[in-house]
Amino acid sequence: MADHNTYLLVLGEREAIRWVVTTGRMAFPATPRREVAGLREGDRLLLVSTRGAFHNPTRDRTRVIGAATAATTVEPFDDPVVLAGRVFSTGCSIKLESLAPYLDGVELAPLVERLDALRGHPEWGMMLRRPLVLVSDADEALLSSLLAPLTSDLAHTIDEYESRIVPVRQNPNVT
Repeated sequence: MADHNTYLLVLGEREAIRWVVTTGRMAFPATPRREVAGLREGDRLLLVSTRGAFHNPTRDRTRVIGAATAATTVEPFDDPVVLAGRVFSTGCSIKLESLAPYLDGVELAPLVERLDALRGHPEWGMMLRRPLVLVSDADEALLSSLLAPLTSDLAHTIDEYESRIVPVRQNPNVT
């Protein structure tokens, strides 16, 4: 048995993706989730952008876009984080290790029947409505091997995400 778990870290909003890759942190909503409570330092994370994350689901696909390691356990934030109008009250630090270029990555749909975590789930996209999806060592190996050739200079790629994803400025006077 591995000394760590591996999860798909599901990111369904471009502003959240930008925040995660530029801050080295992950935020979770207040709703208690067993898998979030179980996340431990050293667990592997395969970052997934959903097909709706970039607001163009007819163009975009659900993809593994990066790999990271949980650097801390999940703890409550002193001040909640607000991203794309949603409030996140807990989180952890992550060590981002690799990142595919903006709008690139390993498309999940063609791999569903090869992935232990998704095989046999006709509505596998529904499984990605939670922040973390546990995957097997075989899933990790397959996805990591397909992601590796797509990644290059991490600092440059982080800069690309930061410059291409412009956060929406919310007017505090609008309700």
